[in-house]
Amino acid sequence: MPVITLTSDFGNTDHRIAAMKGRIISLNPDITILDISHEIQAYNLKQTAYIVKNAYHHFPKGSIHIIAVDSFYHKDRKCIIYKADGHYFIAADNGVLSLIFFDIKPEAVYEITYNTRFDDIVRFAAADVLVPAAVHLHNGGLPEVIGRKYTTPKQLSFPNAGFTDHMIFGEVLYIDNFGNIISNISKAYFEEHYVIFDRFTIKFRNLALSKIYSGYTGLVTEWENETEFHGKPAAIFNEAGLLELTIYKGNIKNGAHTLFGLNIGERIYVEFHKD
Repeated sequence: MPVITLTSDFGNTDHRIAAMKGRIISLNPDITILDISHEIQAYNLKQTAYIVKNAYHHFPKGSIHIIAVDSFYHKDRKCIIYKADGHYFIAADNGVLSLIFFDIKPEAVYEITYNTRFDDIVRFAAADVLVPAAVHLHNGGLPEVIGRKYTTPKQLSFPNAGFTDHMIFGEVLYIDNFGNIISNISKAYFEEHYVIFDRFTIKFRNLALSKIYSGYTGLVTEWENETEFHGKPAAIFNEAGLLELTIYKGNIKNGAHTLFGLNIGERIYVEFHKD
């Protein structure tokens, strides 16, 4: 059963999330509404893309995902629908959908014309434009009824990792709630270049690591003494297939972000060596 999900930079204090949910159930009280996150940093499209990209595919096919980040209405900025990977995504045309689908071509893109034409008054775009479009799609309506094909949505891109003759250079892409540092270096990209070398060193600031574990608990070699590994640094490939720097059982206050001192956009290197 498809659902409607909500992602926003509204936080949980103000009225906006409640207003969106109230509008949804006013239009169709039988819809299941689920939150992805409302703690996105204000207007942070890269953070939004990372979170939504790694969450949406866990929902049933046909689900509709409202992304109300940097979504305040202006008559010169469109609201759009992406149909991609068996789901619908609804957002302002600010480039966030191109970040989510940098590796997947959408099946179709539509400009939402419902409630955005002529002298329509839009006080709160998330509730006045995005929600009615989502409910229409959930009810089985066609996107062509509330919109028209759109061929020039705004395009943004993540910075890509690069490679010299013996080194991958990437950067910090995201910092999660545990203080883990996620880079833009994918496992596939690492393995592509590591194949002709014997060993490697991950370098960042004035620190270095020389092993990548298969998962978060990979560094724990004696589970009966698991507490002895608390606070140990490690590099892993996370569930998104990206190189991550972590402190075992760390958090946002004492995790990798704090102890390594790395911020979004700072460099991470993987230097390859031959014996």
